[in-house]
Amino acid sequence: MSRREFLVFAGTGIAVASTSCVNWPRHAGSGRPNIIFIFVDDMGYADLSCYGNKDVQTANIDRLAEQGIRFKQFYVNSPICSPSRVAVTTGMYPARWGIYSYLSSRSANDKRGMADYLDPAAPSLARTLKQAGYATGHFGKWHMGGGRDVDDAPHPQAYGFDKSVVSFEGLGARVLPPGGLSRQSEKLGQGDIRHAEKHDLTEIYVNRAIEFIRENKDKPFYINLWPNDVHDSHRPKPELLEKYKEFADNKYKQRFYAVLDELDRQIGRVTEEIERLGLDDSTLIVFASDNGPTDRDDYYEEGFEPPGSVGPLYGRKWSLYEGGIRVPFVVRWKGTIPQGKVNEESVICGLDLFASLCSIAGIDLEVTNFDGEDMSRALMGREIRRSSPIFWEYRRNEHYLKPGNPDYVSPNLAVREGDWKLLIKDDGSDVQLYNLRKDIGETTNLVEEYPKVAGRLSKMVLDWRKLLD
Repeated sequence: MSRREFLVFAGTGIAVASTSCVNWPRHAGSGRPNIIFIFVDDMGYADLSCYGNKDVQTANIDRLAEQGIRFKQFYVNSPICSPSRVAVTTGMYPARWGIYSYLSSRSANDKRGMADYLDPAAPSLARTLKQAGYATGHFGKWHMGGGRDVDDAPHPQAYGFDKSVVSFEGLGARVLPPGGLSRQSEKLGQGDIRHAEKHDLTEIYVNRAIEFIRENKDKPFYINLWPNDVHDSHRPKPELLEKYKEFADNKYKQRFYAVLDELDRQIGRVTEEIERLGLDDSTLIVFASDNGPTDRDDYYEEGFEPPGSVGPLYGRKWSLYEGGIRVPFVVRWKGTIPQGKVNEESVICGLDLFASLCSIAGIDLEVTNFDGEDMSRALMGREIRRSSPIFWEYRRNEHYLKPGNPDYVSPNLAVREGDWKLLIKDDGSDVQLYNLRKDIGETTNLVEEYPKVAGRLSKMVLDWRKLLD
């Protein structure tokens, strides 16, 4: 089956309609809104206070939700970082580009049948926006190529970024915290290299993002702000550790809350600068996480629950249960997006952002080989239902990371269609069917009660999986 045939089969071939009939307000200078995409590393579904956290008040991020829309059914396309980031960058399933798990050394990538970096020939949201006149910047974690012994990965500029600052999971200008991966990165050279403590990284990224905003305030800009503070290990500022001393009986929770507090403060600095420059009405801010919270086995070995919360969901990072792939998602565009709205119905995923943001920016995409949908009307305030299923694959062999809690180890394939979600192993075993409207915690397997639904979805996802090789 050809790629085009596959896209038709999967219901994922889309063409973004001509935007001549789309009446989004535009940037005063060019007719296009500024876009800031904040993509946090390893934040759980219920880590923000606006999603249920009672221990930490994430006031600045909550304010984005109060002034915009908070979504309750947003998914990333992998329960681990690199493929999740490839999906939002390309609008395509990351397996199409040979990236199924986190990018590591050449030998580790080879053991998992993976590429060493995202092919620069892949579609890139930043490149598309740059060609439409946007200034483009990436500040924060990259992890789509470069680092360890991979010295030939393209720099972010190859994907359309004018300016970039990354860390040890990328090349070019970067800031490195203490540690072995940073020492390996420094040996690779290729860019201006700075050193800083981990608790200072997000502030550095935000400083650079603010500088970029000031430099481009009179033209449309697109910024990736991708902080990694809430990825373990958590290394907070001492004064914030003291602030959460009431949780000292669980040192990991105390450290996590401290870095979450600092992350929220830094996000507030970005929004304050947007307001100070009078760019509120021309700036769309998108906030999400790249996967669920950590589930490393060493926490359990020490007798602690891992930090980070999935609330009512089941599973965590490295799992295709909801807690590994359903994440917080907030959008704000003052004066355009309804304020204080909670979208309960629209099922959106990372694949959709490419087409959706281009539609909002007034860019007519002629290509039809995206795997996502144009869900821009949901981002703008309407509760709409998607027309195509969402597929996932994770853990092709024993070399993939898995949750520390064995109960969270999921089958390696999943599909979401409407209210139904099915998980299955690629050999056709361990079939699990859940109605997420009635059972968000995936507690009751309905395979025996709804065999026809299970059979149809099983065939759908197994056929999809065969087309990835």
